[in-house]
Amino acid sequence: MPNITPPRMRISLSARRFARNALLLIAVNLFMRTVGVSFNVYLSNRAGGEVMGLYSLLFGVYGLALTLGSAGINLGTTRLIADVMGAYCPASADLTEGDDLCRLSIRAALRRCLIYSIVCSTATGCLLFTAAPIIGRVWLNDDRTILSLRVLALTLPPISVSACLGGYFTAVRRVAKTAAVGIGVQFLRIAFCAYLLTLWLPEGVEMTCLALVLGGALSEICGLALTVLAYLADRRRHLRVHPEEASAPSRIDPDRIATGSKLLGITVPVTLSACLRSGLLTLQHILIPRGLKQSGASWESALTSYGVLHSMVLPVVLFPSAFISSFSGLLVPEVAESWARGDRARVARLAKKIITPALIFSFGVGGVMACFGNELGVAIYGSSEAGTYIRMLAPLVPIMYVDSSVDAFLKGMGEQVYSMNVNIIDAGVSVLLVWLLLPRMGLWGYIVAIYVTETLNTTLSLCRMLRMSAMPVSLWKQVFGPLLCITGATAVCRMGGILLGLPIREAWELAVHISVCVIVYLLLLGSTGVCRCSVKKESVQTVDVSNGKR
Repeated sequence: MPNITPPRMRISLSARRFARNALLLIAVNLFMRTVGVSFNVYLSNRAGGEVMGLYSLLFGVYGLALTLGSAGINLGTTRLIADVMGAYCPASADLTEGDDLCRLSIRAALRRCLIYSIVCSTATGCLLFTAAPIIGRVWLNDDRTILSLRVLALTLPPISVSACLGGYFTAVRRVAKTAAVGIGVQFLRIAFCAYLLTLWLPEGVEMTCLALVLGGALSEICGLALTVLAYLADRRRHLRVHPEEASAPSRIDPDRIATGSKLLGITVPVTLSACLRSGLLTLQHILIPRGLKQSGASWESALTSYGVLHSMVLPVVLFPSAFISSFSGLLVPEVAESWARGDRARVARLAKKIITPALIFSFGVGGVMACFGNELGVAIYGSSEAGTYIRMLAPLVPIMYVDSSVDAFLKGMGEQVYSMNVNIIDAGVSVLLVWLLLPRMGLWGYIVAIYVTETLNTTLSLCRMLRMSAMPVSLWKQVFGPLLCITGATAVCRMGGILLGLPIREAWELAVHISVCVIVYLLLLGSTGVCRCSVKKESVQTVDVSNGKR
């Protein structure tokens, strides 16, 4: 079959499209995380720490079922449709301008992905529904989780199909549709949960937890309906083919689209590795309350401490990572297409343009949380305990944030199996440390385990990415410069507040202090040469795809 990809492609079109989608996702993710954290504050105040701990314990098991049910379909769909577009679609054209062969190939790939997602999620949902009594009584040691587990089993098919269609929208770079659906699902979840809480809160911990689970399940079902409607509208506009072409699929080369073996070749290794990792994480989540109880705490106080860390502290620590995660999901098709075309130079440029800002941003966030962690805990949750944990986890922020971008790069370069192997090692070490440290150190032992495993995971993944992408490294601009600048900014802000007699008593005073700290950080970044505003006109650059030369 002749290669219909034009010999020369303008980079600027892809760059502008990537930037537009990234800015959209940043805005949406920030909005949704703000709503989510606010809702967590509402839940923790109304439902209590024991309910949040039981809720977190449920989702430790649910994570394993969700991994098995989704079966890597989001990544598989994104990768396969990106490969189809690289093989059959004009390089810089929208699908409205592509020919029918391009559209037929995408529809054939998506059809196989949808069938795969439905089969895997339905089988996993039936298994979880049937095994709920054993899991609740034996694994979780709490009969109050059985009914909630059965409700969670019903959510697996809707989530899996939505993830498949979301992978399609990511591959074709129309993430606005999934972003709009995500906002709708978030508000529906809040509405359903709030309504059910008013009915079942007086019934006790079990019914309160069920209200949260059922509210989320109803929102996922509505989310599936919205996603399907978005896809049907998108298909009508972008994937419509002439009748004679639709009845003649013989022009499609099966070796270049989503054959069953190609789909399984991507999803099965990822799924098996992810299930092994999720199984280890599930074991870790089960061991945490038991380890806390062995350290001398009661079962109720163990669940409460566990709920404070997982349902209250971690959402705040990970809240600013919306900036990083927004880019990470978009990186997979961008890197996959460049890697498939052999454009290693663009892969290296993408790596540098994403990793360097991610490090600068994450060092700033970590410094702010280390400096104002106590005040954040009190302002958000009214809890000094939450503030202490925020400060304890603040030095890990650069490691945790950058890891998401690194994993996206590895998946885009076809290194998803290596990435999952690293995650399995991470989870295995975490289980071992939790089992050894929690009975002796309490919750502080879990924090030590987080430090060790996050550092190990990011180090192994980053070394692999640097070797594969040949990204140029600048320790001053990527590590030491941002670290020095945020240290200076937080010191100036704290010392200035003390000298000027400006204590932090109210939330607005905290916001002012953080704003001043950010401004000083940005000024120091500019004055030390870590960040320099330079504009390169890539619109005049072209890439010769046929021989890889500029």
